[in-house]
Amino acid sequence: MTSNKPYLIRAFHEWITDNELTPYLMVDARYPGVDVPDSAIDEEGRVIFNLSWQAVHGLEMGNEHIFFDARFSGVSYPVSIPVAAVMAIYARENGAGTMFEVEPVETNTSPTETRTDENKPDKPGLRLVKD
Repeated sequence: MTSNKPYLIRAFHEWITDNELTPYLMVDARYPGVDVPDSAIDEEGRVIFNLSWQAVHGLEMGNEHIFFDARFSGVSYPVSIPVAAVMAIYARENGAGTMFEVEPVETNTSPTETRTDENKPDKPGLRLVKD
């Protein structure tokens, strides 16, 4: 059976939005394939995104990857997140939502889904390297 995680992420996003709350997505930024600006990563290696329709552009929540454009310090940036790296989705206002286990890294990490935006820049993924 396929994982229910991407379905739950989409369902919670819709439920939170339908209740006029702000959906936040917590991600393990150290997970391979997570592409976010280094400045967005906290000291624990996480990044939290506001996934409201007003905060992101071009949100695509697939079964293996989540894609969107977000602004960081006023600069637009294409974000790519493997669903396996998602730690939680919850409402900012009251914390209602769910947490997930970060899935182990598979040996084949090449994405099977690609962003539908044909103008997406071809940027290498960012990763946090610690000594």
